[in-house]
Amino acid sequence: MSCATRPYVLLSCATSIDGYIDDAADQRLLLSNADDLDRVDAVRASCDAILVGAGTVRRDDPRLLVRSAHRRAERVAGGRPASPAKVTLTARGDLDPTARFFTAGESDRLVYCATGALEKTRERVGRLATVVDAGDPVDPDWLLRDLAGRGVRRLMVEGGGTVHAQFLAAGLADELHLVIAPFFVGDGRAPRFVGEGDFPWHPGRRARLAEARQIGDVVLLRYALSDRCADT
Repeated sequence: MSCATRPYVLLSCATSIDGYIDDAADQRLLLSNADDLDRVDAVRASCDAILVGAGTVRRDDPRLLVRSAHRRAERVAGGRPASPAKVTLTARGDLDPTARFFTAGESDRLVYCATGALEKTRERVGRLATVVDAGDPVDPDWLLRDLAGRGVRRLMVEGGGTVHAQFLAAGLADELHLVIAPFFVGDGRAPRFVGEGDFPWHPGRRARLAEARQIGDVVLLRYALSDRCADT
């Protein structure tokens, strides 16, 4: 797909030193710090939509809202909603209508689901979100074209690992923000940033590091994955 026909796609992830995005405990593992969370909030405020997978909705129950009142006010003053639209994709339609994805804030909500789960998804969350048939399996190329048609020019993808891997393997990411926390998880039961995959970046085609920045006790590595990503 031509870059001109899809939104700018920015992937955001925080991992442990050994590449885990969570541990195996029930409570969510905090990998970032206050200053970096504020940076993430600023990135959110710069985007038109935020996408997470259905597994992240179930496991982390994220609100996906701009936290800063000042940033929300700036968006409204510029004629935009206080927070970006929320987007998720699901293969089975196993979404809880009481999740904060659906109940927190006034943002538009879009659920892209596999054709086979369309009826189930509409029954569960059709009153709370726009449910879109995205093929079987869900086609991220088509999803991005549909988002572009809905006015989304800048998309932030916040995970989880399966969704990040889908966008990376398909060559649909323009920029990656990877934050490294100063500890190890060391538990094979825990989820990793990405698993196995045929990725466009490999020893023969290295990703370009656009920025490395220390933020308190974490480090931000910003990778340029397409020519659309600027150095600043």
